[in-house]
Amino acid sequence: MSFFRKSESPLEQISNQTISMLGDARHSFDLASTVILSGADSKAVGADIDATDRRINEAEQKLRSELVVHVSVRGGGDIGLVLGYTLLLKKIERIGDQARNIFDLAADGVSLAGSDDIDEFVARRQEISLMYVEAADLLQSQDEAAAKEFLARSLALNDACGAKVLEYMHTDQPGSWAVPRAILYRYWKRIVANLAGIVTAAIEPLQNIDYLDDGKTDITDD
Repeated sequence: MSFFRKSESPLEQISNQTISMLGDARHSFDLASTVILSGADSKAVGADIDATDRRINEAEQKLRSELVVHVSVRGGGDIGLVLGYTLLLKKIERIGDQARNIFDLAADGVSLAGSDDIDEFVARRQEISLMYVEAADLLQSQDEAAAKEFLARSLALNDACGAKVLEYMHTDQPGSWAVPRAILYRYWKRIVANLAGIVTAAIEPLQNIDYLDDGKTDITDD
């Protein structure tokens, strides 16, 4: 399903705004992760995250309305594209919510700043942040080979995040140490899964969005 292939499509403006939403979602992710990993004052960035979250939610509602209008004006010829956009918008809204969840951890007093394993978390946060940029680029470029490579990496990272959750579940460390780490990795796992789902929208037909291998492999994690 090639959402972004036809530059003269009436849906071009919607596609551009969709990518802008993905940029907002990355902004929230970076802010929330910085607070929990650096120990920064959550109140200093809370207003920014709130405003960005509202902007994402308002954009989703606005674009859904525009898609309804598009179908009513153009008829059913673009129904596949419209349904695909609807799924795509919901995925971006979900990863925005996950960033908000990460921030809420920090606002509740969770901080990994200065911990012995902080370098691991910082490296993982940087890796995921760059995946937002890659996903946006792939929506525009429609590079199927690059998209498949991205999906392979995202599945590997998803598995790695899941393994960390299990590791923290079975650690001998106290719950106050293990639980925040497990929760953070769980949120990251969901974000990676939704980014993978966004990229499948660029290269897969509507019925295979969120699936790989001709629909055999389910990559969703809501």
